[in-house]
Amino acid sequence: MKIKIAALIGSLVLCCADRGAEAQSWPERPVKIVVPFAPGGPSDAMARVTAQHLGAALGQSFIVENQAGAGGAIAGEVVVRAPADGYTLYWVTPGQVTILPQIVKLSYDPMKDLRPISIVAENKFGLVVNPKSLPVKTIAEFIDRVRSQPGYYSYAYAGPGTLTHLAMELFAHRLKLSMVGIAYKGIAPAFTDVVAGHVPTMFASLADAIQQDKAGAIRLLAVSADERSNETPDVPTIAETGIPGFNIVSWNGLMAPSRTPDAIVNRIAEQITNATKVSEFRGRLAKLGFDPVGDMPHEFAAVILAEVPMWSDTIKSAHLQQH
Repeated sequence: MKIKIAALIGSLVLCCADRGAEAQSWPERPVKIVVPFAPGGPSDAMARVTAQHLGAALGQSFIVENQAGAGGAIAGEVVVRAPADGYTLYWVTPGQVTILPQIVKLSYDPMKDLRPISIVAENKFGLVVNPKSLPVKTIAEFIDRVRSQPGYYSYAYAGPGTLTHLAMELFAHRLKLSMVGIAYKGIAPAFTDVVAGHVPTMFASLADAIQQDKAGAIRLLAVSADERSNETPDVPTIAETGIPGFNIVSWNGLMAPSRTPDAIVNRIAEQITNATKVSEFRGRLAKLGFDPVGDMPHEFAAVILAEVPMWSDTIKSAHLQQH
């Protein structure tokens, strides 16, 4: 028995040593980043910018593979079934990690089968109105107008369960407002219809909102994050206007299969943190409308855990039942 125990301990030590050596030599071949969106969108573009930086920093190719469909479930299955060796990574937003599992039954559990690496950047949203179809100048006027005509005003959003949908649901639920949601196939066509005046309001990407506000096409009433935007310091946050704790941002980051070695995960996170300090990298993110973050795995995990209960309540109020 003593011989068997000694042999088992020895094999475990060798296994750990092998995994440590593997992590130190990683990457020895191209690394795949699975993106749950079609090519061409802002998240896909950011993933490609990040892949280029990681490739240059680590001396190996990082290849983006698009696996769109089912809200990210298809991409998620590809990643969780892949070997946990650092050669398959998952590009994620809240939709794939904290929202989708509460709406549909998945074949995997993102909280158990995936591990956080780092949030690369985040995108804030802005509550906007078309000044012709909803002529209000402040969030207080918006609330009074909508509250005075329950069910009359509609809002655009980029599909069920997206942040543009749930942000408005959370906003309306907290303030007891009755509005009609109109779903679109993506944030771009939704915003286009608000700019055109076909739909009076929505939570739009803050970068788009600022651009069109300056052009006079829409009016930016408030920012969804817990801090004001440096570009529009006079525009208040939602939290300032009557909903304490309202902080809706769309982060984009990397995750990996849950058993991926710590050394590899930490190495990637460190490289992303380094990237967010590089002016060229920050500039490329800014052009896409994103603010760099670059946190470590435990910080990313804390963000995920904090979001789950918030979206749970919102999903219930929106009647997006799990099936």
